Amino acid sequence: MGNLTRDPELRVTSNGINICKFGLATTRYFKTQDGEKREETTFVDIDCFGRQAEMVAKYFIKGKPILIEGYLRYDQWETKTGEKRSKLTVAMERFKFVNARQEGDTTEGYGSVSPAPRSSTEQKNTSMSFSPNERKEVGKDEDIPF
Repeated sequence: MGNLTRDPELRVTSNGINICKFGLATTRYFKTQDGEKREETTFVDIDCFGRQAEMVAKYFIKGKPILIEGYLRYDQWETKTGEKRSKLTVAMERFKFVNARQEGDTTEGYGSVSPAPRSSTEQKNTSMSFSPNERKEVGKDEDIPF
């Protein structure tokens, strides 16, 4: 659960698979041993695929809250100069629209989860997942144009 740190970037592979990338900032609130209230923000890169990629690109912008469920993916590569690089990302499997916290809300944590279709013709299930076939297709590195 967190807020988008940038507008989602939607791209389409040569095979016609939608891929959307965005950043998420999630904040943890806690008290130190001395009783001091603290917060710690973590920034995470998120990848989503298929119909979900379209939905995220259509309904979300920088700063909007989202609740996601997915799995961690560890990518490794070597630069042109021979340096080894790695990156941990989250591959999104499902998401939910989330209301932002209202001003004066004293609860720590998150807003309530609610669907947010823009019109009656766009009322779709807001918790989405992609099929196992889509998941297999997206796993091919040569299909990803970036």
